[in-house]
Amino acid sequence: MKLNFRIIIFALAMVFGLFFSAPSLLQLDKGAKINLGLDLQGGLHMLLGVKTEEAVVTKLKSVASSVKHFSNREEILLDELSANADNVSFSVLDSDDIPAVDKMLKDIKDLTVTKDGEAYRLSYSKEAVKKIQAQAIEQAIETIRNRLDQFGLAEPTVARQGEDKILVELPGIKTAEDEKRARELISRAAKLELMAIDEDRAMRVYQMSASEAAEYGDVILEDAQRPEVKYLVREIPILDGGMLTNASVGFNKNNKPLINFSLDSEGAQIFGDFTGKNVGKRLAVVLDGKVMSDPVINERIGGGSGQISGNYTVASANDLAIALRSGALLAPIFLMEKRSVGPSLGADSIRASMIALIGGFALVILFMLVYYRMAGVIANVALVVNLFLILAVMALFGATLTLPGMAGIVLTVGMAVDANVIISERIRELLYQGVSIHKAIEEGYDNAMRAILDANITTLIAAVVLYAYGSGSVKGFAITISIGILASMLTAILGTHGIYEMLEPKIQKSKNITFWFGIKKEA
Repeated sequence: MKLNFRIIIFALAMVFGLFFSAPSLLQLDKGAKINLGLDLQGGLHMLLGVKTEEAVVTKLKSVASSVKHFSNREEILLDELSANADNVSFSVLDSDDIPAVDKMLKDIKDLTVTKDGEAYRLSYSKEAVKKIQAQAIEQAIETIRNRLDQFGLAEPTVARQGEDKILVELPGIKTAEDEKRARELISRAAKLELMAIDEDRAMRVYQMSASEAAEYGDVILEDAQRPEVKYLVREIPILDGGMLTNASVGFNKNNKPLINFSLDSEGAQIFGDFTGKNVGKRLAVVLDGKVMSDPVINERIGGGSGQISGNYTVASANDLAIALRSGALLAPIFLMEKRSVGPSLGADSIRASMIALIGGFALVILFMLVYYRMAGVIANVALVVNLFLILAVMALFGATLTLPGMAGIVLTVGMAVDANVIISERIRELLYQGVSIHKAIEEGYDNAMRAILDANITTLIAAVVLYAYGSGSVKGFAITISIGILASMLTAILGTHGIYEMLEPKIQKSKNITFWFGIKKEA
């Protein structure tokens, strides 16, 4: 027996497979392990809808905030600045300021500006509305995915379903408390706004209706902790969560959790300008339409940072910080369908899949042993190493194993041994023709290579397409098939060839081709 580079690479692959698959197979505390999907360990399945029409309202309010800040900074006097579901309207009191306002509005994308003298009406066209609504869905998917990643769930599935729905699958959610936290984190708008309190009319808030407040450009909001407490605030916010750069959990002097937040440079400038001009007045910190606090402005606040205080636990404060960091939802979402998958169903799926895998594996090994003798033993060794490599690569990259993924592994067993069947048959054909053992092995691999490559490459292309356009369990199937194909190329082609090269002197010496290749031939 002699060593060669192929057998060395094969041995290294085997060690790699054993080492990195051990934590998953033995359920060790240390080391990277394969995550189980929703269908294998249980969890939560939800179908969410998106109120895309609300995204347009949010965009218009953001435009109104920009107009208000611009007018304050440039000292331009505006009258009756208001925002509703369809448009933003205002009037410029000094006609000399119109060119400056026009220039500012020109920089806002997709905005339709209608003018009647000094009166402005800002709106979005039908095409722009459709674009905003599509952006709202994409932004909701990305935001939910970011929140769940920071929440610590292993491989959650967040994908578009149809035109305006979102599929969310959360493996590992087993308790009602975990489910509640996850649902609140997903559905929370996390819309942070800093709004000015209308000090001139604040005392009348309890005698004022919403329509009367709207006449003054105000809205009535309730306190987050005490719903009976009302606040009269300016409808157009000073700034919103779009200018937020970070949010983290902190503690006050009484060791109570609170949220520290920071703003970008533009937000810091707006915040600093507003607080500098409104010393002695109150500022409402509004989260999802409710007032969290109303501190009095004692001095100009620079640096672009602030705090949100409330009756938080450490867990709820952390969830809120995650929601703020990941960004506010442009449009509210609502639950259309919810389904819980119990861990017992997952255990049954694993048991059935393991029976199929072990049964198929055992039959393949038995067939190869009976039909190909020692060549079958060599193929079986490559097959075992192939399985370890699949598990090792999936564990190393933290991939999620789903029920279709288990089916992919079962299918990979057949595909992996198929290459060895082709190689063995090519070698046997050449031996029947009377060529030497060395030539039969070398030409057998050369002749089989094209067929093996064609089959594996076409299957790999199909797997890539499935991964690119599939979702959830389809991706899991594509991943396992892809890893299995690449691993089988290494083990079935390179590995077994190396074993034959190492054993070739012994095969030549014995001249027993029936024992080595399972064929009977007269000497």
